[in-house]
Amino acid sequence: MDKEKLCGIALNMRKNILTMIHEAKSGHPGGSLSAVEIVTYLYFNEMNIEDPTDENRDRFVLSKGHGAPVLYSVLMEKGFISKDLMGTLRKIDSKLQGHPDMKKLPGVDASTGSLGQGLAIANGMALAFKLDNRKNRVFALLGDGEMQEGMVWEAAMLASHYKLDNVTAIIDHNGLQIDGRNNDVMTVEPIDKKWEAFGWYVIKIEGHDFDAIERAFEERKAVIGKPVVIIAETTKGKGCSFMEDQASWHGKAPNDEEYCNAMDELGRCM
Repeated sequence: MDKEKLCGIALNMRKNILTMIHEAKSGHPGGSLSAVEIVTYLYFNEMNIEDPTDENRDRFVLSKGHGAPVLYSVLMEKGFISKDLMGTLRKIDSKLQGHPDMKKLPGVDASTGSLGQGLAIANGMALAFKLDNRKNRVFALLGDGEMQEGMVWEAAMLASHYKLDNVTAIIDHNGLQIDGRNNDVMTVEPIDKKWEAFGWYVIKIEGHDFDAIERAFEERKAVIGKPVVIIAETTKGKGCSFMEDQASWHGKAPNDEEYCNAMDELGRCM
């Protein structure tokens, strides 16, 4: 799919995300919006995932489970789930829970929400595929603040030890978490050198640039015998000027006026 079409899908996804969170009156817009281009590219250009029930499909693990709206949005754009569900986010008995639930929704490969666990889940999938001599690949999207969790580094060691070259971690590096800037709360820098020290092949990119994302995944394909991490530099709240680079929009829903302003801004991008 060409860049123009990807940009159109990304725009629709941002509108979906804001609509879901506004209707729910709760949710996490900042980190959902920062991951839009990454998730768009994965689902429309990179992953083998045309049927969410096909055992030969690639797998996606949203380790930063609070960013569920970006996953629900891309599943809608792929046609895996109906857009009629958009107004049900975070409602009792809804398929669109505040964190992804694989028992409720087709296309969700892992139930996530407790930060730090997603890479370990992805490793388990990747190792099973290796043992079964299958070609499936696994992609895990982590938040940068999530790297403060010790389990991430246990999983990083395991993937390197078992040479899981069928697993790719992507870091949504927007520099912010719920309590403020990562560097003020508990720094995770230098991210690239840490992953290299754990035996991973590291690629750094601009996470909102489809050309850069494409180059990263092409480079990734040439890596054999070790896992790969893509560190994507992003902007929290990307696409809504008043949300961008603001920790206060980590977990807050826009009110009616803010929602209209955001949708007006996105409309002008069309």
